[in-house]
Amino acid sequence: MKKPLILVTNDDGISAPGIRSLIEVMSEIGEVVVVAPDKPQSAMGHAITINSVLYLNKISKENAKVTEYTCSGTPVDCVKLAVNELLDRKPDLCVSGINHGSNSSINVIYSGTMSAAVEAGIEGIPAIGFSLLDYEWNADFEPTKTFIKKIALEVLGKKLHEGVVLNVNFPKLAANDIKGIKICRQAKALWMEKFDKRKTPFGREYYWLTGEFVNQDKGEDTDEWALQNGYISVVPVQFDLTAHHAIQQLNTWSF
Repeated sequence: MKKPLILVTNDDGISAPGIRSLIEVMSEIGEVVVVAPDKPQSAMGHAITINSVLYLNKISKENAKVTEYTCSGTPVDCVKLAVNELLDRKPDLCVSGINHGSNSSINVIYSGTMSAAVEAGIEGIPAIGFSLLDYEWNADFEPTKTFIKKIALEVLGKKLHEGVVLNVNFPKLAANDIKGIKICRQAKALWMEKFDKRKTPFGREYYWLTGEFVNQDKGEDTDEWALQNGYISVVPVQFDLTAHHAIQQLNTWSF
């Protein structure tokens, strides 16, 4: 049987240890094509490049087991270019990550990692975003590999609902200390943002964004609860942003 075609991308850039680990795992499953940013693109959300040109650079050798490209654009640009310009057929799976840092709760909105997965979902490709709750560049991704392979094989073997992608987050734990996988909802949490206001030597004001993550959700069925209690969180994410429950109420208003 033909091996599944797997598109790998991320937002931390082609050289990030997280994507190197993900490529290693996906190579055990199928034929892998990598299209990733040539530099870090964290917190780019679903941004696309429209006011400048995009460049693709093939960096793998002709006989390499994995075909790799760098892209000068955003994570979403990477997926768009892969699907429309590089691949001769639609991928059987798109995986994004492994992100250096959590993409649980509200972070899914800002995440370039998850936006790449969502873009693949829009294209009708089963997709998963993987993140590890460790922001260090030299984070240990080894404990995630067995679980990543298991989740990817499940998605390949069974169909996700149309319009749904998976947001998978790992706690920073040794493999033996991970208690298992929990299907969760997104926790109600937010960033209490502050700006550190400074001045250049020439007197011009500038700002550094800072903030504190505040989890307002006490539920035990959330991604934040799972991560804090030693579980891998899996949240089904949809890119249909319609608040369906509000339609009936709005129809009673006098517009």
